[in-house]
Amino acid sequence: MIQLKHIQRDYVMGDQTLHALQDVSLDISEGEYISIMGPSGSGKSTLLNIIGLLDRPSAGKYYIDNKEITLLNDTEQANIRSTHIGFVFQFFHLVPRLTAAENVELPLMLAGVPPAERKQRVAQVLDALELSERAHHKPQELSGGQRQRVAIARATIMKPRFILADEPTGNLDHRSGSEVIALLESLQQRGISLIVVTHDPDVGKRAERHITMLDGMIIKDDTESVGQGHASN
Repeated sequence: MIQLKHIQRDYVMGDQTLHALQDVSLDISEGEYISIMGPSGSGKSTLLNIIGLLDRPSAGKYYIDNKEITLLNDTEQANIRSTHIGFVFQFFHLVPRLTAAENVELPLMLAGVPPAERKQRVAQVLDALELSERAHHKPQELSGGQRQRVAIARATIMKPRFILADEPTGNLDHRSGSEVIALLESLQQRGISLIVVTHDPDVGKRAERHITMLDGMIIKDDTESVGQGHASN
């Protein structure tokens, strides 16, 4: 369970302060499938970065399983991020000099998993995602859809509880995008919470819960308008 309570994220730009998130409160249950939509600059990616512990709020509190994450230091947050959260981005963020298998293996190496276990787990996930024949290819030798599947394999290799996907189809053609969304949905059906930020209404409406943002605020959660400020279940 994720709980955000009155989250604020401000950025100081010269003599001005940008309020990227304003009084955002949100509960996310285990296994939920959520889309976050809104125009550019509405705070979607900022919210995802806060949830994913890639950024810290300026104010407010963040809990996972009733433990206040905002009180933890950077190392403690990094440990939670590596074990609980998987990320899928629009531009893949694969390491160009590493093969597909080596990219997928990277989180296991950072976590200190023994080599034999790493190889076995990588082989299993690549096989599950139909990437075994591409295991030794580098990113530039893969199609966009294959690169995104490698990114999903890397995101799930640590068996996270939450997958955060920021415009996962934004750099793909329609067919590849549909395959990637179907793959992410298959993971959610196994009990992983899936949170997708997207500009694509066709992608967004596939989720079970729809959140709409504007000017750093949640203005709608599912089909019920919650007004200016915050939303909760």
